[in-house]
Amino acid sequence: MSHGMPGEHPEWLWRDPDPKSSYDAVVIGGGGHGLATAYYLAKNHGMTNIAILEKGWLAGGNMARNTTIIRSNYLWDESAAIYEHALKLWEELPEELDYDFLFSQRGVLNLAHSLGDVRDSVRRVEANRLNGVDAEWLTAEEVAKVCPIINISEDVRYPVLGATFQPRAGIAKHDHVAWAFARACDAMGVDIIQNCEVTGFVKDGNRVTGVETTRGRILSDTVGMVAAGHSSVLAEKAGFRLPVQSHPLQALVSELYEPVHPTVVMSNYVHVYVSQAHKGELVMGAGIDQYNGYGQRGSFHVIEHQMAAALELFPIFGRAHLLRTWGGIVDVCPDASPIIGATPVDGLYVNAGWGTGGFKATPAAGWAMAHTMATGESHELNKPFGLERFTTGHLIDEHGAAGVAH
Repeated sequence: MSHGMPGEHPEWLWRDPDPKSSYDAVVIGGGGHGLATAYYLAKNHGMTNIAILEKGWLAGGNMARNTTIIRSNYLWDESAAIYEHALKLWEELPEELDYDFLFSQRGVLNLAHSLGDVRDSVRRVEANRLNGVDAEWLTAEEVAKVCPIINISEDVRYPVLGATFQPRAGIAKHDHVAWAFARACDAMGVDIIQNCEVTGFVKDGNRVTGVETTRGRILSDTVGMVAAGHSSVLAEKAGFRLPVQSHPLQALVSELYEPVHPTVVMSNYVHVYVSQAHKGELVMGAGIDQYNGYGQRGSFHVIEHQMAAALELFPIFGRAHLLRTWGGIVDVCPDASPIIGATPVDGLYVNAGWGTGGFKATPAAGWAMAHTMATGESHELNKPFGLERFTTGHLIDEHGAAGVAH
C-alpha cells in the first residue's frame, strides 16, 4: 500500500510505542520543528535511539494552525541564510520523503502602500539579491498582472504602490508535511510518543539527565525543547527564563471556491495575508493579538480589521462566506528573530521564538537544531541566533521583513 497519497489516515504512517526508560536524545514537541529535528538527527547524524515527546497529538499545535506560507525574502544576512536554506530543502523534500505534501511554488507578493513601504521594500529586494535570494520589485500594474483580482485603484485608503515578489515562494499542506516527516522518522527507528507531557527536568548539578513526563521519567543527557508558544513555561521548569512572549495569532478560511487567487499576497500595512488552498478555500491570516496568553483563540476586532483589509484589497471576496476561525500561540522575541542553541543548562537546547514565521523555516530549523544537539556546537546557520545575543546586543531586528506574517 502506498503511504504517499494525500488524504490517507495518518495513523497508518507511524507506530504508537510506549516510551523507553532512556534515549540518546529527547525532543520535546511533536510539531514541524520537533519532527524535523528528529529527522535530521537520524538522517544527518546517525542518531536513531531518540524520542519525540508530544503532550497532545502529533502536529496539533501551530503546525496545524498556521497559514502555510513559505518564503525566504528576509532583510538581514543571518535571516536570509537560514530561510533560504529552508526553501532549498523544501524544494527537495517531496522527493526525499517520498510524499506529495502539495508544495506549490506560486510566488509571494509583499505589498507596499506608502512611500516608506516602497523604500523599505526596494531595499529588501536589493539585500535579497546580494544574498542570492530571488526577488523582484513590481509596480502596481505588474502586481495586477501577477494577481488580477487585487484592487490597484488609487481611490482607496491604502493604494497599492507596488510589491516585492519572490517567485520561488509558495505554500504547502501543513498536516501532510508533518505526516511525511513522522513516517520518515518512524522508519529510521525514532519513537514518536503522543499524550506525553513534560512536567519537569531531571538534573545532576547544572546538567540535564532526563525529563519527568505524564508517562513516567525518561532519561537522556541530550534534550531539545521545541515547544513554540510554551517554550517559556518549559524554560521556567528547567530553571531559567527565555526572552520570549507568547501571543494569540488568528487565522480563518472561507468556504470552497473555484480557483481565483493564483499566488500569495501579504500586506503588512493593512494587516492581512491570503492564499487559496488546493481544495479551494481562501486562507487568511492577520496580525497577532496584542495581549499575552496561551489560549488558542483571539479577539474579534482583529478578525474584523483583517476582513475590512481583505475586502479593500480584493473586492471579489465581498460575496465569500467565512467558514471558520481559529488561533495558535506564537512565541515572539524582542527582535522578531528566533532562538536556536544552547541554554544555561548543560545538555539542554532550545529552538523557540519564531513568532509567526515558524512553518516556513521547518526544515532548516530542524537541520540546525539537530546539528547543535548532536555536536554540542551551533551550526553556521544558527550561530547568530543564540541566547547570548540578548546580552551582547547583537540583535537581528526583523520586524520589517517579518511584519504581520513574519
